[in-house]
Amino acid sequence: MKIIAVGRNYAEHIRELNNEQPDDPVIFTKPETAILRNNEPFFYPDFSTDIHHEVEILVRISRTGKYIDETFAHKYYDEIGIGIDFTARDIQAKLKEKRLPWDLAKGFNGSAPMSAFVPKTDFADLQNLSFRLDVNGDTRQQGNTALMLFKIDYLIAFVSRYFLLQQGDVLFTGTPAGVG
Repeated sequence: MKIIAVGRNYAEHIRELNNEQPDDPVIFTKPETAILRNNEPFFYPDFSTDIHHEVEILVRISRTGKYIDETFAHKYYDEIGIGIDFTARDIQAKLKEKRLPWDLAKGFNGSAPMSAFVPKTDFADLQNLSFRLDVNGDTRQQGNTALMLFKIDYLIAFVSRYFLLQQGDVLFTGTPAGVG
């Protein structure tokens, strides 16, 4: 099981971090040890003083595929969830400055809490799905999949050109503005 994540998939989030809008999806991975399930507690790591939350829609892959055509991508997932991509922003900034991979900032233990997954058929339109993150009763982030630069089926097709997608793999689809 692997976690494949997408960066810079919402224009407002790109602007809030003063990043450039990519021509192709920005892809990174997280190890399985990043996963938190069943409301396991998140512990702030001692190596960072700037942990940001990034709420995201998750897609769980339901069958094996490679070089999946975008037209058929919807057949490769049947459940969605919600998760948080915790990011050590101070570590990430140092890595980006040196043009190094983000693994230490994105893939640390417990950096990927996930909800239970539910059938995608429970939702009328995955391309117009509202979601949000509340912290202690305050809304910190809210988004809608209609605002994604790269839609779910396109992401699956794109990622499957580089990685064999297998049953149980999870795709983090990117975060809207409001990280912190």
